[in-house]
Amino acid sequence: DLEHGMPLYSCLNICTSGSATSCEECLLIHPKCAWCSKEEFGSTKFITSRCDFVENLITNGCAGELETPKSSINIVENLPLSSKGSSLTLSDVTQIMPQKISLNLRPGDKTSFRVQVRQVEDYPVDLYYLMDLSLSMKDDLDNIRNLGTKLAEEMRKLTSNFRLGFGSFVDKNISPFSYTAPRYQNNPCIGYKLFPHCVPSFGFRHLLSLTDKVDRFNEEVQKQKVSRNRDAPEGGFDAILQAAVCKEKIGWRKEASHLLVFTTDDVPHIALDGKLGGLVQPHDGQCHLNEANEYSASNQLDYPSLALLGEKLAENNIHLIFAVTKAHYILYKNFTALIPGTTVEILHQDSNNIIQLIVKAYNSIRSKVELTVWDNPEDVSLTFTATCQDGLLYPGLRKCEELQIGDTVSFEVSVEARSCPAGNTSHSFTIKPAGFRDTLEVEIAYSCTCGCMKQMEWNSSKCSGNGTYTCGLCECDSGYLGSKCECEEGESGNMYQNMCREAEGKPVCSGRGECSCNQCICYKSEFGRIYGLFCECNDFSCARYKGVLCSGHGDCHCGECKCHAGYIGDNCNCSTETNRCISNDSQMCSGRGNCVCGKCQCTEPGAFGETCEKCPTCPGACSTKRDCIECMLHNSGGLADNQTCPKHCKDEIITRVDVLKTDDQHSVLCVYPVNDCVMKFTYSELPSGKSNLTVLKKPECGSAPNALTILLAVVGIILLIGIVLLVVWKLLVTIHDRREFARFQSERSRARYEMASNPLYRKPISTHSLDFTFNKLSKSYNGTID
Repeated sequence: DLEHGMPLYSCLNICTSGSATSCEECLLIHPKCAWCSKEEFGSTKFITSRCDFVENLITNGCAGELETPKSSINIVENLPLSSKGSSLTLSDVTQIMPQKISLNLRPGDKTSFRVQVRQVEDYPVDLYYLMDLSLSMKDDLDNIRNLGTKLAEEMRKLTSNFRLGFGSFVDKNISPFSYTAPRYQNNPCIGYKLFPHCVPSFGFRHLLSLTDKVDRFNEEVQKQKVSRNRDAPEGGFDAILQAAVCKEKIGWRKEASHLLVFTTDDVPHIALDGKLGGLVQPHDGQCHLNEANEYSASNQLDYPSLALLGEKLAENNIHLIFAVTKAHYILYKNFTALIPGTTVEILHQDSNNIIQLIVKAYNSIRSKVELTVWDNPEDVSLTFTATCQDGLLYPGLRKCEELQIGDTVSFEVSVEARSCPAGNTSHSFTIKPAGFRDTLEVEIAYSCTCGCMKQMEWNSSKCSGNGTYTCGLCECDSGYLGSKCECEEGESGNMYQNMCREAEGKPVCSGRGECSCNQCICYKSEFGRIYGLFCECNDFSCARYKGVLCSGHGDCHCGECKCHAGYIGDNCNCSTETNRCISNDSQMCSGRGNCVCGKCQCTEPGAFGETCEKCPTCPGACSTKRDCIECMLHNSGGLADNQTCPKHCKDEIITRVDVLKTDDQHSVLCVYPVNDCVMKFTYSELPSGKSNLTVLKKPECGSAPNALTILLAVVGIILLIGIVLLVVWKLLVTIHDRREFARFQSERSRARYEMASNPLYRKPISTHSLDFTFNKLSKSYNGTID
């Protein structure tokens, strides 16, 4: 095969199929291809390709005249790794090996080399403390006034050569980022009751260059006062960039580990935020500190982007440590993924844990090694394989973690050129551990030319005196054609060419042969036959399935598969038979799918298997598994009666347990009755295709009923029903009375008589007057009798 340098004759020969017409073209096809520069090579009937595998060319008689360059490596500088950092000659400390190599690459021919990295003990450290001095950081400023002394004590436990610097920032002193009204020019805190006095806003101030005199750090911190900006985000990214690129003013040493501690309690402004203040010019990545060590371009340039920050930090070997409050930890954690060599730690609200934070971050930085690549050429691909302290290989990884100071790790770097650069120029790139000053310089040259080209023969007799002989071929002069430049252009020449074209505009001999003045001579191929009047046909370029021509079920005729009986499709991979789709229950795909090309395609949701026989979520799944349980455990059921148990249940793994777990989301619980009891089992499918059945050893049966309990329950229910009926009756009576009283009130309100009299009442005494006449004692009376 191609990986081991041996051609597989049952596969397409990549070298001959490329139809290379020159040695240079052949070298670009594949790294295993070689070119035969021998003059007399091949047969008269077929043109044997000069571009082929070495073994094939030697077999065809081209031993000793082969062009097959290989990629090579030359180690130019390889100083041993150092073990300790602090010494009189810090420039001699070596943490990466080798330091310089040169590669000669043939396109496609991968080569590799090993890189070793060691973090030496007692390496010098430069730490620059960059602090947010906005008003919300006032309590933090109070807590770090003696930070220098305490921090130096802790860091000197890790290195004997420690220096400390200090800088501060707020934000751009323009609207809308800061208060710019005249009344706020000298004191932006005017009117702020909690803290009425503060200094004007500023972008970035470099206050103390790196020094081993930590008392000066304390003095500078004690001089500082907080300021006030308008919006919540700060201008910290401006300050980070200036601290990184102003190397001379900050005082970064080349032979030291560079730490930049960034403390803040809010989010930063990023690129394009400056447009809010009218700043449209992108940051140029340059140092802009004036004589007063203040950032002079704060009001002219936009905020820097994350990409620019990452580039400048890596360029100056600076480890950035984000010390931020818990509320903004996630945001800055995301920044670390975009800025290599950056870590983030949680800062308490008053910064009282800053020393522990810095020591922890430094130990974290020193516990890992990550390789970065600079100026990688576009046509060169790199792959890494890390070998860390556990001795295991980690392909694709360029980082090792959990290291101790002095540990050595190695990386296998594979390099491959994908093509030849224009003009055959050379390239170089740099491999550098993140945050280290040490680098590995890699220079690349390309093997894209053949040695036989140095022996060109102009006007060679081998080319009938009409061309240049090079690498076994003739390059004909203008006006001449043919393999030996024996044909002259013109009417006859055009006629020869036209006779070798299938149609006007098509390649000569279909690009698969050469026109020898009047007819096509097809290239010879080990993998099949090229044929046809214009070399337009072959028997090996048909459609393939899994690498097999016509799936092995057809013949290739002029680029088209002619399928054997029982197969259809462009590549004859679709069988018309359905035997493999019949399930154990004699159904087509278990009734849960369709047979397509001799294989089941399941249509029932949840069904799978060769015949869709597995379906945990299908309605009949439990009954099917129950039959297997009864058959295999109790030798009962329908499968045992017709002796088909071994066939139907060959993929079932049955486990009997005392207690059945039913909380597995991937299992289906099944239940069926057994003699007034209940048998339970769970059913799940294993990755191997088998089914896992977990069955209770004994059915679950209920206990006998308690007569007293039943009696008390009946009595209680009767009492409850009686109480409920009484409550309902009382409720209905109350509702009826209220309705009657309401009707009475309504009629009373409609009465037309006075409230003090009753029309039905009659007095018990009544008076009547009668008119009468009678005689008494012969006297006449006319009046009233009482």
